[in-house]
Amino acid sequence: MSVAIDQAVPDFQAQATSGQTVHLAELKGQQVVLYFYPKDSTPGCTTQGQGFRDQASAFAAANTVVFGISRDGLKSHENFKAKQGFTFELISDKDEALCQLFDVIRLKKLYGKEYLGVDRSTFLIDKDGVLRQQWRGVKVPGHVDAVLAAAEALDKA
Repeated sequence: MSVAIDQAVPDFQAQATSGQTVHLAELKGQQVVLYFYPKDSTPGCTTQGQGFRDQASAFAAANTVVFGISRDGLKSHENFKAKQGFTFELISDKDEALCQLFDVIRLKKLYGKEYLGVDRSTFLIDKDGVLRQQWRGVKVPGHVDAVLAAAEALDKA
């Protein structure tokens, strides 16, 4: 089963940086942005994370908490977060449970070789745990601003 717009997102529990366990149900009352990215410390993923970091106060003002998610382990996440000064937590999805729930694993090609990788995607969940917007196949430039605008509009709705 995969998530769908205007449907409740099933509760999940996941390990995150700073020793946190993230429970979606415990975040009710706040909007949640989950952004999936391929790999820690790669150029596109670094730029995207910096965008969310640089807009942290605007997301907070819109009652929105941000989480980055990749298949990297917590040690890699902790290093990436510290090096980039991220103010949000990174969720480790080594078992791909969240990747499967949000259907972000895609067949990709690199140098003529095919592999299964994470499709850069972002999901905006409202205060009641309902998926309100999704972006798939994300291109990094301008993306954080689009997510922020959607989060602000949803917060005012």
